[in-house]
Amino acid sequence: MNINNAAAGTLESGDILVQILPPDSKGLKIELDSTVAYQFGDQIKKVIEETLSNLGISDALVKATDKGALDCTIRARVTAAVVRATGKDVWKD
Repeated sequence: MNINNAAAGTLESGDILVQILPPDSKGLKIELDSTVAYQFGDQIKKVIEETLSNLGISDALVKATDKGALDCTIRARVTAAVVRATGKDVWKD
C-alpha cells in the first residue's frame, strides 16, 4: 500500500499528534515522544501497532507526540492519519 506523509491530532493536553511517513525499510517503526512514556509507553505503542495492523499497514514510519491521550483517542488519530496517508476510506466496505 502506498503511503504519503500525513498527520492527525494536536499537541493539546489529552491528545496525540500522529504523523505517518513512508518507511525507510520494511516493517513498522514507531518513534514515541510522551510525557508519560515511562508509565504508558509500551501501551501507547501497542495501541498504535494494533490499529495499523487492523488497517492493513505493515510498513510505515510513525512519529507520535503524546500529551496524555486515552487509547480511544490514539486509535482515532492513527486511523485518521492512515486515511489521509493512503486515501483509503476505512469506514466503507
